[in-house]
Amino acid sequence: MISKLGQSKKSVRPCSSDFDPDHWDGPAVALHVDFSDYEAEVPHHRHRQGQLIMALHGAVTCTAANGLWIVPPGSAVWIPGGVSHSNQVTANARLSYLFVEPEAALLPQDCCTLSVSPMLREMILRLADASGHDEPKDHRGRLVRVMLDELALMPTGGLKLPVSHHPKIAMIASALAAQPGDRRTLMEWASHVAMSERSLKRLMIQETGLSFGRWRRQLHLIVALRELASGASVQSVSLSLGYESATAFIVMFKKALGTTPARYLPNRSPDQEGLGDG
Repeated sequence: MISKLGQSKKSVRPCSSDFDPDHWDGPAVALHVDFSDYEAEVPHHRHRQGQLIMALHGAVTCTAANGLWIVPPGSAVWIPGGVSHSNQVTANARLSYLFVEPEAALLPQDCCTLSVSPMLREMILRLADASGHDEPKDHRGRLVRVMLDELALMPTGGLKLPVSHHPKIAMIASALAAQPGDRRTLMEWASHVAMSERSLKRLMIQETGLSFGRWRRQLHLIVALRELASGASVQSVSLSLGYESATAFIVMFKKALGTTPARYLPNRSPDQEGLGDG
């Protein structure tokens, strides 16, 4: 699924109407997708091939296999073949898709985010540019082999938010996804879902592997990266997440990701920063 945040109501068509990876031969095929041209697809779907979703502009969040991943520019999410997933993109998103045939490369067996080196990025873009044109098969084959070798070496990591199907954890997650600035404490949430604070604390760790505070911080980071990549200012994002000031938000961001929003998303314009955060 592709659901666009802030998308206009103009008539657009499904992305799948223009491209089917099964119509292409070879171990891998790539394409560019500008989501100003496309509408939402079926919420959950799967591909026979593995799929790499690389963000060129804007951002995409992917929900699959009990987790949610954020993909800002310069990163990618890997979804193994056969895994049901849905994606949510910002209205300004431009992505590249890479579909990889099963057994074509030694790639992760689980969903994850991958760092994308400048060389790998350019090879994926080159393959996407070549996909709609006639090119010598030997040239294309060499490009694909080197690209897949490089892809297999990319480090995994990035932001993952564990997703639980337990009804009480899902209730809290749904409420916080709708209102991420909700600052209720663990005790207040426990009362809301008719549990003791101690039981909810234990259940949260059991279901997600994270304490409530760490889980909420992960949610805030994912929401923040998505909104910042879509063009929102640091000031507006910090307010929407319930921080007392943009400075407090930047401190949290830097503590979690090792750098400031301006350095993490270097293509943002100065007026989007809200204040100097360097």
